[in-house]
Amino acid sequence: MTLIIAHRGASGQAIQNSLAAFRKALDACADGVELDVHASKDGALVVHHDADLPAGRIAALPFQRIRGHRLANGEAIPTLEESLAAIGDACDAYIEIKGLAPEFDGHLFAAIDACPAPHHCRVHAFDHRIIRRLTAARPALGAGVLSSSYPVDPVAPFQAAGATDLWMEQSMVDRELVDRVHDAGGRVFAWTTDAPRRMRELADYGVDAICTNQPAEARSILG
Repeated sequence: MTLIIAHRGASGQAIQNSLAAFRKALDACADGVELDVHASKDGALVVHHDADLPAGRIAALPFQRIRGHRLANGEAIPTLEESLAAIGDACDAYIEIKGLAPEFDGHLFAAIDACPAPHHCRVHAFDHRIIRRLTAARPALGAGVLSSSYPVDPVAPFQAAGATDLWMEQSMVDRELVDRVHDAGGRVFAWTTDAPRRMRELADYGVDAICTNQPAEARSILG
């Protein structure tokens, strides 16, 4: 079965990375919700895609300055804790680490430990060094690495980071890549597509999950 992962929540129906988008993903019966996390200057974990706000870079701002920013739907930028509470134990939470200084690793672990379903939480990042650091501290933590290029050896990147999931840009996914990752005991997550024909093709290749902005449509296509 191919899992359906709601990209930044059901971002085709609501503002991405908002609590509203996460709730709509649950309404769509998504198997998982993907969200983006940055650490503020004082170590608060906030859910937002871009590194910058009108007030400056998230990593350089205290949490209270960030909290004053409003999304287009009027919501405040949610914290990771609020986001995981909204997702609850209904599905898996896939936390993409956009920025996390080593001194705040404990904040991430604490947020996961305190959420309604810690066993449903997994992390992934483009910076594979972050994943290596987190899995070294917590070997049982579910983890993945992101890639937008086709590696000569698709297994090496996730194994080097202590991970099991390879998040591949969907246009780079083919059957050979999926087979090689599966043979090594890994999983392939294809991101991001809303095209029905491509979803069916990826599912036919045997990808383990498809990340999409339209989880309800994906559910109707993939079942």
